[in-house]
Amino acid sequence: MTDIVPITRALISVSDKTGLVPLAQALVARGAEILSTGGSAAALRAAGVPVTEVSDHTGFPEILDGRVKTLVPQIHGGILGRRDLPEHMEQMAAHDIAPIDLVVVNLYPFESTVAAGAGFDACIENIDIGGPALIRAAAKNHAHVTVVTECSQYFAVQEAIETHGGTALALRRRLAGAAFARTAAYDAAIARWFAQQAGIEFPHRIAVTGTLRQTLRYGENPHQSAALYVNSDRPGVATAQQVQGKELSYNNLSDTDAAFECVAEFAEPTIVIVKHANPCGVASAATLAEAWDAALRCDPVSAFGGIVAANRVLDAAAAERIAAIFSEVIVAPDADEEARAILARKKNLRLLLTGRLPDPAAPGMLVRSIAGGLLAQTRDAGRIGRSDLKAVTKRTPTEAEFADLLFAFRVCKYVKSNAIVYARGGATVGVGAGQMSRVDSARIATWKGEVAAQQAGLDRRMTEGSVAASDAFFPFADGLETVIAAGATAVIQPGGSIRDAEVIAAADKAGVAMVFTGMRIIVYAPLHQPY
Repeated sequence: MTDIVPITRALISVSDKTGLVPLAQALVARGAEILSTGGSAAALRAAGVPVTEVSDHTGFPEILDGRVKTLVPQIHGGILGRRDLPEHMEQMAAHDIAPIDLVVVNLYPFESTVAAGAGFDACIENIDIGGPALIRAAAKNHAHVTVVTECSQYFAVQEAIETHGGTALALRRRLAGAAFARTAAYDAAIARWFAQQAGIEFPHRIAVTGTLRQTLRYGENPHQSAALYVNSDRPGVATAQQVQGKELSYNNLSDTDAAFECVAEFAEPTIVIVKHANPCGVASAATLAEAWDAALRCDPVSAFGGIVAANRVLDAAAAERIAAIFSEVIVAPDADEEARAILARKKNLRLLLTGRLPDPAAPGMLVRSIAGGLLAQTRDAGRIGRSDLKAVTKRTPTEAEFADLLFAFRVCKYVKSNAIVYARGGATVGVGAGQMSRVDSARIATWKGEVAAQQAGLDRRMTEGSVAASDAFFPFADGLETVIAAGATAVIQPGGSIRDAEVIAAADKAGVAMVFTGMRIIVYAPLHQPY
């Protein structure tokens, strides 16, 4: 291999020292000199690895509390000098600049410092300056210099050194690309934090970044390729531990995200069943097992092969019931040993444990792509409580109706528009999603309730005596009249139509109670990735 570059001198300066010693030992075994700074030098010396302090190599001391230690010509000249240009080599020799063949740098932990809630000054001090400069210099001159920015890259470099005596151009080029991606993500995190500190929701430029967690078998369809990237510590499918089951698909991940975000909205033990990004059954009860029974009753046909989310530690009673039908994924904060053993019998079932629930009220930015651009919006952190409801009809809802209205409206937030949700007793009894007409959504939800009643052996529709939620206002009375015909006794909707008076009159005529929220909750697509 003619493009092998041996490593005679390496610069090591890392915050995360995981796996560093074996790499350094391999370098020394090949006769390489190691330059290092501060904690990295101390860690290597403690392991018996000989190290030259950067200040001894450059003849220039660290100054400004260590802010300036590698930003000197002896370091950057050694990295940036082209070995194939005689004039570069002559200048390096004239200024006593020794070539540096390997740069191993990982950056100050800015992202984790911010995530830990540190103050402004602490975050500023964790903005690395010298590190990105070293990384970018080495990546630019990758024809002659190897750059390592992640602990996971150590083995490939160590193997190359031990096998070939140096690194090949293909490896150096791959590492250079990863290096530029790392500094880009780092700078993006800093820019995002500065915008947040200044209260700027939509800065002039944004960068959406992430770290590859896994490539997927395919995307929404088999002819599309796909991958999963992680870009925040929000608990959910991207950061969950997969305890068992086969590889997750693109659609599994999308649906599981929708299910887990929905179930986190509820304080009581709750089960959410999702199919094709829409809830087909949601219920809250005294136990997860009871919640499962009620959620399944809403639409047992759609629940087959669905995604199940729980907002409590999954116990044996709930696991037994859920395992009785085929589910693609179960996601929960945790599962006890009995539940895990029960679900382990289902070899293809994916069990995901997240450790905790996401906060539905947490601020954040959501981004999705369109042709030629990005759409960005703040996370839908809106919350409607009893005090937010305005009764607009002659009859005021009963206490039981108020509870179900709030429950139904919360579910509605996760149903694609146009959305109609019927609920009774803390459980959905009919869901209509994604129709061009709100009337059609109401009809579908009613029909779903009829089918569910037949399967449950009931002599009346599930929607009889229910409440209904609409994610946006009724533009005409016909949608409300469809809901009333289904047997709903109370309705919750945002209000705001120019025909509100007509809709209210229709409710009064039927003796139905109706409340306005003043907040619209339509969603046109599955949940977007956080920025």
